[in-house]
Amino acid sequence: MEQIIMFFPLLFILDTSRNVKASPETAEIFFQKLRNKCEFTILVTLKQTHLNSGVILSIHHLDHRYLELESSGHRNEIRLHYRSGSHRSHTEVFPYILADDKWHRLSLAISASHLILHVDCNKIYERVVEKPFMDLPLGTTFWLGQRNTAHGYFKGIMQDVQLLVCFLPSFSCPTCNDFHGLVQKIMELQDILAKTSAKLSQAEQRMNKLDQCYCERTCTMKGTTYREFESWTDGCKNCTCMNGTVQCEALVCPLADCPLNSALTYVDGKCCKECQSVCVFEGRTYFEGQRETVYSGSGDCVLFECKDHKMQRIPKGICPALSCPESQQIPLSHSCCKVCKGHDFCTEGHNCMEHSVCRNLEDRAVCSCRDGFRALREDNAYCEDIDECAEGRHYCRENTMCVNTPGSFMCVCKTGYIRIDDYSCTEHDECVTNQHNCDENALCFNTVGGHNCVCKPGYTGNGTICKAFCKDGCRNGGACIASNVCACPQGFTGPSCETDIDECSDGFVQCDSRANCINLPGWYHCECRDGYHDNGMFSPSGESCEDIDECGTGRHSCANDTVCFNLDGGYDCRCPHGKNCTGDCIHEGKIKHNGQIWVLENDRCSVCSCQNGYVMCRRMVCDCQNPTVDLFCCPECDPRLSSQCLHQSGEFSYNSGDSWIQNCQQCRCLQGEVDCWPLPCPEVDCEFSMLPENECCPRCVSDPCQADTIRNDITKTCLDETNVVRFTGSSWIKHGTECTLCQCKNGHVCCSVDPQCLQEL
Repeated sequence: MEQIIMFFPLLFILDTSRNVKASPETAEIFFQKLRNKCEFTILVTLKQTHLNSGVILSIHHLDHRYLELESSGHRNEIRLHYRSGSHRSHTEVFPYILADDKWHRLSLAISASHLILHVDCNKIYERVVEKPFMDLPLGTTFWLGQRNTAHGYFKGIMQDVQLLVCFLPSFSCPTCNDFHGLVQKIMELQDILAKTSAKLSQAEQRMNKLDQCYCERTCTMKGTTYREFESWTDGCKNCTCMNGTVQCEALVCPLADCPLNSALTYVDGKCCKECQSVCVFEGRTYFEGQRETVYSGSGDCVLFECKDHKMQRIPKGICPALSCPESQQIPLSHSCCKVCKGHDFCTEGHNCMEHSVCRNLEDRAVCSCRDGFRALREDNAYCEDIDECAEGRHYCRENTMCVNTPGSFMCVCKTGYIRIDDYSCTEHDECVTNQHNCDENALCFNTVGGHNCVCKPGYTGNGTICKAFCKDGCRNGGACIASNVCACPQGFTGPSCETDIDECSDGFVQCDSRANCINLPGWYHCECRDGYHDNGMFSPSGESCEDIDECGTGRHSCANDTVCFNLDGGYDCRCPHGKNCTGDCIHEGKIKHNGQIWVLENDRCSVCSCQNGYVMCRRMVCDCQNPTVDLFCCPECDPRLSSQCLHQSGEFSYNSGDSWIQNCQQCRCLQGEVDCWPLPCPEVDCEFSMLPENECCPRCVSDPCQADTIRNDITKTCLDETNVVRFTGSSWIKHGTECTLCQCKNGHVCCSVDPQCLQEL
């Protein structure tokens, strides 16, 4: 089952003043069908002009190319740009000539990690690639015949541009890649099953505990836990647990109308006065249980107690013996016994509550509120905190804030000020004390209550982050590390990293005698000389180059009257003994006479000659000083302003023929067109490799846990912490943790903590 999306059945696109893209509404409808799909086919019929390098179609968001098909007439290549699940950009290059001003039918089919390219109904390439990542974000754009409004203009004619999105796989025989994909999917499903089982087990354990609980918010005060909405009395305050927070307010005592022979008085453990029975004795009022001593004329002590509204005489008890002399003895108002002066009445018991302390008088104990508290009853048994800040009873000076504390207050310095004493603060110069947040490449300026950061000359930023600024920019992947100072990547030099180091001419490279050193931007390689080809081992120094038997393979140009003899790196056309040979050559089925010079029919920029039976062909030498130079063959000699190219950043332009490096791509300007292709990298022949930051080519590493690219070996397995066998490439959450992710890398267990998981906990 397939769905066909078609754009522009016939489109002539020959100029560069155009803006051919789908509207945001149409593009979003299309992206909804394509999003997260990895089974699709691109079909297009086109005719591209000679030497044009342009984009056939492009789906991209900002600088991320999710799917882009490009044809380069400068290098005779078809390129597919896409992103994989690791969010890395990939480019697949297919050597093929589309820009020949002829009609071609192109089909590019992608099925997961399987790619097939057809041109004119012939299968040209079939490859295993990274699985495309098509999680297209909002704002993604769809362009046809160009990448954006400034680059990648396709010149020619396109018709029947179609995109087939497959929803069901075909039922053809599976390929080896399909098998490996199924194996990988099985391993992923095993990991998911293990993770899900572990989470399910943990959830069941938690559910068993939760079944026995009823969860609600509670409050804790003075070691006691109260349930939601529960109320209680704390001293002389009514408190309630509301949403896990204790809220208290002062207790309001009701007005009481006491009956006859009773009056209001405080009761132990109560904050408000209550009605108590009274006795009237000798003109004074006594409450129930209150005692009074009366001395008779003979000096005898008589003890009375208020009981049932009458003062009743009670028997005199036995007084304890005192250790102090009689002159130090003090009579008590509620007892016939005496005590020594300085007696500790508080130890005999008192009713002083929290924030109230018991104090001894000569004949009794009384309650007194602590400093910073006020009485809630006349007897000072209950006290509450005084908010000195709210009532203005503090001594905090300017540049401070008053903060209330139990029984007192404190003066806190405002932001940007430092303390002088307990009540005063003064301006704080963070720049002098080095307590600022300015970048090391910024200047600090003190202000009232704070400071300002300004980047130093040669740096740019907001002051807290300052980055070096290079006026002319750093080219070819260089990084600006100081004012107008560029750190150049390997293979480049110059103030702006604009100069490629020619490793071949500088003598840094020693290639094998059968190979020539070829300089590349930022790198080099040893290429087999004419007459040699690589045996498949691809040795970096060219040692894998071996001789081509031109005679045996028929790759010679000896005339019919000569005999081919193979030589090391070439061949020789020899005239048989006794014959007079002409020295003519055979080229493309035609006889060329000795000394004849001609131009190739399909390439007017290449010149060939016949020399004693040998055909010698070479590219036309470009002499830009010659006013009659053919600009078609030598576009780098084009001096016109219209042939200049704008850099991808839009900051500066290049002349025709200039080359540069941008985002690990080698770019070249030819007659106003920018053509970029992947930067060639040395062959990495190792089990584990990684791509260092700010570098374009991977490097071999010995530590598998540092590697981001692995040559997977499915025969190697790992044992996790629970002795479960894990296949190579599988990952799992470490048992007993929530944020530690482990992965099996060719028999090595590598674990790391996921910071995003920690933030979500």
